Amino acid sequence: MKTKDKLPKLIVIAGPTASGKTALSLKLAKKFKGEIISADSRAIYKKLDIGTAKPTKEERNIVPHHLINLVEPDDVLTLSQYKELAVKKIKKITSRNRLPFLVGGTALYIYAVIGNWQIPEVSPNKKLRAELEKQTAEKLYLQLLKKDHGAKNFIDPQNKRRIIRALEVIATTKKTFSEQRKKGEPLFDTLIIGIKRTPEELKKIISARTKKMIRAGLIKEVGGILKKGYSSKLPALSGIHYKEIIAYLKKEITLPEAIALINKNNEKLVKHQLTWFKRDKGIRWIKNYAQANSLLKNFLQ
Repeated sequence: MKTKDKLPKLIVIAGPTASGKTALSLKLAKKFKGEIISADSRAIYKKLDIGTAKPTKEERNIVPHHLINLVEPDDVLTLSQYKELAVKKIKKITSRNRLPFLVGGTALYIYAVIGNWQIPEVSPNKKLRAELEKQTAEKLYLQLLKKDHGAKNFIDPQNKRRIIRALEVIATTKKTFSEQRKKGEPLFDTLIIGIKRTPEELKKIISARTKKMIRAGLIKEVGGILKKGYSSKLPALSGIHYKEIIAYLKKEITLPEAIALINKNNEKLVKHQLTWFKRDKGIRWIKNYAQANSLLKNFLQ
C-alpha cells in the first residue's frame, strides 16, 4: 500500500447545483495546468446540453474536459463503468504531468472514485427496467427504502434513474445496494473543495440560470430530442429541466408553471446534495477563488 504522499494528487470541486463549480474549476485548472473530469450524471448524455448546464465549447477550449457526451440518451452507463473510466482518465492526466480536477455535484460519482468503491458489475435488466419505468419516482423510492433503508443516505428521491438502478442491483444480487458499496485502498491523495453559498444566493442563481436556459433554447432542445424519436419516459429525460419542459410541451402545464417547477425542484436537489456533502468532514468549504487558490497551493506543496 502506497503512503498518502506517494499517491497521485487529485483535486475535487464539489457542491450543490448552481453553486459555481464550472467557473471556479476553469480558473483553477487554467492556473495549475489541470484537466477537468466531469462528475455529473447528466453530462454523460449526448444531445442533452442546455438542460444539463454542460460547459460550453468555449469553456472546453480553455481547459480540456473529459467524461462528457459519453452515451446516447437511450443508453446506460453504470456507476461501475463511470468509476473505471474516471480512474483511467485521472491516471492518464497525471502521467502527462497535468493536475486532474474531478468536478461535479453527483456525489455517487465523486465518492466511487475517491473512496475506490468496489462495485459489483450488474448488467442492465431491460424487462425489469420497463416494468419499473411505469411507476412514479415517489413509489419507486418507497419500494427502495423498504428493501434498503440505507439508500436514503445517498440516493436522490427525485432521481428516478438512480432509484431504478438500485432496485435492479438488489433484484440481481439479492443484497442491499448500500452494503455493496465497499471502500478499497485509496488511489489518490485528494483535496476536496466545496463551494459555500447561502440558501438565498442559491435561490437567486437557480432562478437566473433557468431564465438563461430558456433563452438559450431549452424548449427547442427538448422538442428536438423528442422529434428524433426518443421516449419522454427515458431515465435520461427524467431529470430536472427536461421533465418539466416535457410536461409543458405535452400541454399538461403552462410555461410559467414549468419554470416555477424547475426552480422548486432544483431547490430540493440542493438540499439533498448538501445533506450528502455535509457528512464529509474532510471537505474544505470556501466562499471565493482566493480561498480555493490558497488551499490548492498549500496542498500541492
